Amino acid sequence: MRHKVAGFKLKRDVSDRRALLRNLVTSVIAEERIITTVVKAKAAKPLVDKMITLGKKDTLHARRQAAAFLMTPASVKKLFDKLGSRFGQRQGGYTRITRLGYRKGDGAEQAILELVGSELVKRAAERAKRREERLKSMREGKEGEE
Repeated sequence: MRHKVAGFKLKRDVSDRRALLRNLVTSVIAEERIITTVVKAKAAKPLVDKMITLGKKDTLHARRQAAAFLMTPASVKKLFDKLGSRFGQRQGGYTRITRLGYRKGDGAEQAILELVGSELVKRAAERAKRREERLKSMREGKEGEE
């Protein structure tokens, strides 16, 4: 029987495991996607979902709970300002795990842990950056003609 055998130990003691998971969750919120092992991604996924649920609440108590878990104030700010509103209408399933294959050095199976919709946000940001570069080059071209 598997009574009281929930969770992932990740071959670490309690404090190391907690620090690892806090760092992974902070990185996912800050960068919106990370590459890690499959087991670590599966261990961090429920914690990321919990943080986004706190971000949707946007109360002082929720902010303090998130600040107590996340490692950087910038990630707390992003969680409540951007991600909370982005996932406001969604009822769960904020993250996705995509397997990548095996790492060359030690053979560990790699995976991407990303927020759902982050590919659209990154694509839009890249498109806006290219557009700004085009406009800048057009302005420089007109100034050169005059």
